[in-house]
Amino acid sequence: MKRLISLTVNGENHEVVVEPRTTLLEVLRDALGLTGAKEGCSLGNCGACTVLLDGKPVLSCLLLAVEAQGKEIVTIEGLAEGGKLHPLQEAFVEHGAVQCGFCIPGMILSAKALLDENPHPTEEEVKEAISGNLCRCTGYSNAVRAILAAKVKEEGER
Repeated sequence: MKRLISLTVNGENHEVVVEPRTTLLEVLRDALGLTGAKEGCSLGNCGACTVLLDGKPVLSCLLLAVEAQGKEIVTIEGLAEGGKLHPLQEAFVEHGAVQCGFCIPGMILSAKALLDENPHPTEEEVKEAISGNLCRCTGYSNAVRAILAAKVKEEGER
């Protein structure tokens, strides 16, 4: 039996009709056209579907859309403001941490959650924060450098 739900995604309210078994990833991609979160493994192993739910990284392929009601959802599309990339996005570009782009949205959102909670992470803390995001292209070292550089850039912009 389909159900009408209300979701707040990237600061905008949306009402969508879903089956109870519909995942948040399906709603984001199919109903809202937000394709930054990717369907990788559909098992919660790869992190390609990571979004922020009330500031915490979650695997949208494992979360039912109905469970996201009343919470603030942020996708990679919600990070840029006024056509300007978020400092993390800029750092990933500047440090060559962007290859095919499949894992990058989830990795950036995992890093954002870390930096929001801990603005001065160590390299080991960065590695731990992105450990659930599998990448076959970059090998992680450029991503770690980008996250650490973004931390410094964000501090300088404050």
